[in-house]
Amino acid sequence: MRALNIITLILIIVGGLNWGLVGLFQFDLVAALFGGQDAALARIVYVLVGASAVWQLVPLMRSFSDGETAAQGRRH
Repeated sequence: MRALNIITLILIIVGGLNWGLVGLFQFDLVAALFGGQDAALARIVYVLVGASAVWQLVPLMRSFSDGETAAQGRRH
């Protein structure tokens, strides 16, 4: 489960950086690397980034219910 959380966080960071590039320079790095926005591989990356964001909602909501922030984590 920890590995999946790390992978999804990396994908969210990639997506955030990509959106930053789009906003600042109108440059879509994912599209440039994988053959355009309509290319199958680029669309897969977009879907994986979106699915990663949904996946990360679970620990976020859990941290609210536990009364701690996700950055603090649990220390026993």
